[in-house]
Amino acid sequence: MEISAQTRSVVKKNHALISPDGYINSNVPGWKHCTVNVIISKEMGARFSQTLITCQPGATLTGQTRQDQTFFYVVSGSIKATLHGIEKNLTTGHYVYIPEWQEYHLSTAADGTQLLSFHKVYEPLEDAPVPNTLFGDAATIPANEYLGDPALRLQVLLPDDLGFDMAVNVFTYDPGGHLPLVETHIMEHGLLYLRGQGVYRLDQDWYPVKKGDCIWMAPYCQQWFTAMGKEPAVYIYYKNVNRFPY
Repeated sequence: MEISAQTRSVVKKNHALISPDGYINSNVPGWKHCTVNVIISKEMGARFSQTLITCQPGATLTGQTRQDQTFFYVVSGSIKATLHGIEKNLTTGHYVYIPEWQEYHLSTAADGTQLLSFHKVYEPLEDAPVPNTLFGDAATIPANEYLGDPALRLQVLLPDDLGFDMAVNVFTYDPGGHLPLVETHIMEHGLLYLRGQGVYRLDQDWYPVKKGDCIWMAPYCQQWFTAMGKEPAVYIYYKNVNRFPY
């Protein structure tokens, strides 16, 4: 008999591992006929939020970003995005960045389509223009070696531009690939594993992770990862960038 009190999820002061076995659904105004799981939020101490959305027949996501810039990524399936009267069909690996104070409408999703979203209050920078809406496809983004290691490849989805105060990247590790050091830095992270498995060090703790898991890392949470198994490990992640560290 399975004991319901068991879970791989862990929530601590400076990091969290959230596995699908503990998801509880939330309602977001304007997001209809979909299951919304709020994975990371300010309530846990984060300065951004991360959600997973699973679409049902007739799903629509309508809203305004207000002060929060928003990034949607299609984990699987397909959906139509309408912004400023422009319609684009998004499929697996496609994404859209929506700046602050913009209206958006996502609809006509294939049943079961899953979306990942990141939301962050935009911090304007003098003499740097506010970014425009940006559509992209991860399949067209170069996968560059990370720190000269061909087993590690990094795709940078948003432009390297001071107007952006957030970055979203896709990191791929070949089996056995690992970070070359234990990182300790000011950037905050939110991750979703898209493929594979491995072991993640967060602060002084070690966690097995796999496809579908999400991780939050507060600033200065020490981190290290190695991929294990017979296929590459791939995750998409958020970080804050390009602003003075007040």
